[in-house]
Amino acid sequence: MAKTMTAEQKLKYMTETPLPRLILSLSIPTIISMLISSFYNMADTYFVGRIGSASASGAVGVVFPLMSIMQAVGFMFGHGSGNHMSRALGAGRTEDAQIMAATGFVSAFIAGLLIMTAGLTASRPLVYLLGSTPTIAPYAQQYIRFLMPGVPFLISSLVLNNQLRFQGSAFYGMIGISTGAVLNIGLDPLFIFGLNLGVAGAALATSISQFVSFVILLLMTRRGANICIRLKAFSPSLRNFAEIFRGGIPSLARQGLNSLATVCLNLAAGGYGDAAIAAMSIVSRVMMMTISAIIGFGQGFQPVCGFNYGARLYGRVRSAFWFCVRLCFCVLVVLAVVAGIFAPQIIRLFLANDADVQRIGTLALRLQCVCLPLFSFNCIANMMLQTMGIAGRATLLAVARQGLFFIPAVLLLEKLLGLLGVQLAQPVSDLLSFALSVPITLAVLQELKRKEATAA
Repeated sequence: MAKTMTAEQKLKYMTETPLPRLILSLSIPTIISMLISSFYNMADTYFVGRIGSASASGAVGVVFPLMSIMQAVGFMFGHGSGNHMSRALGAGRTEDAQIMAATGFVSAFIAGLLIMTAGLTASRPLVYLLGSTPTIAPYAQQYIRFLMPGVPFLISSLVLNNQLRFQGSAFYGMIGISTGAVLNIGLDPLFIFGLNLGVAGAALATSISQFVSFVILLLMTRRGANICIRLKAFSPSLRNFAEIFRGGIPSLARQGLNSLATVCLNLAAGGYGDAAIAAMSIVSRVMMMTISAIIGFGQGFQPVCGFNYGARLYGRVRSAFWFCVRLCFCVLVVLAVVAGIFAPQIIRLFLANDADVQRIGTLALRLQCVCLPLFSFNCIANMMLQTMGIAGRATLLAVARQGLFFIPAVLLLEKLLGLLGVQLAQPVSDLLSFALSVPITLAVLQELKRKEATAA
């Protein structure tokens, strides 16, 4: 997309460009952003694992739910404001989109300040609440203390990135996210080993990188035909917050339950030692990296869905959905086969000197690969419903995978099958989530078909 494109040209581009070319052009930057983000999320796991301590590696896994909460807040304000912006721009309401951009951004930054304050003042009880063991707790506290100063910038960066993406400008978001990610990967070994900061160095690297991403993303909103953040447009009205919550609650629920699910996973695995927590943490990060490309592809689909739904081009929404599902399913089949075959080598990459971690992690990774391709339908369906503003059903699908099904599965299966139950919980949840999402999504697609016939 040309950098000098006007708002009118962008609307025409989003509603008239052939769908495969349009979706791929928007998805490539978001896929790159997600992959790089996953790499730098895993960088802490990898470099901390080089310390050679299962307790240190477990600390990264224990703090991961807290990271999920931060992401949940950022995604709520980012997706909530971004969804509304894409529909408003598709309908030609530019001023409405400007107000929503400022309101989502400022609200997220304030929320980040509150989370930072709470994390700094209550780090010790917090790590135990997150599922830490006494041996993991000191490492987890170090990590949290150095992570907290970057929280307002992390949350605000997620908002800016998503607002750019929903405007069809994912390339600009990719620049900001990727720069911070590459910087984090470079700073991790410097701080952890070069300055001998250990786990604290990993968190400090993350905080600095998030600040850099924040600055770059803020500058990117002033490029092209994007809506830049103007503080005077901040309008904290009930109507605007209602719109943000309507589009963002599914993301908040999804990410928030990811956090709770990880806590439950840590608690369930904790009975089998630090090695089990470390192994399941590694598997979770690996699987997140594996599905990050699909999430990125779905994020490229969302502005297409939003613009065309706002323009009442319902046939293009349906066609775009099925194109994404088919392509993502094929990609996940390939990734599942590769990850299943090379599972021992993948786990060994993160903690090579612990046989228990390798044994537990290898089986868990292979079990999760079995149902991995089903994530393609679940992910794209959830993104479509959320972008269209169908909040109730979108929220139900959002909470299904890591909340409605995973939490009961990990608690129940652990009681019945022990450690194997912990390893089986995610694939069982993925299967049940797919069974739930199919009838809900097909009903929405049928409604779009009826609207298309009526409009014709």
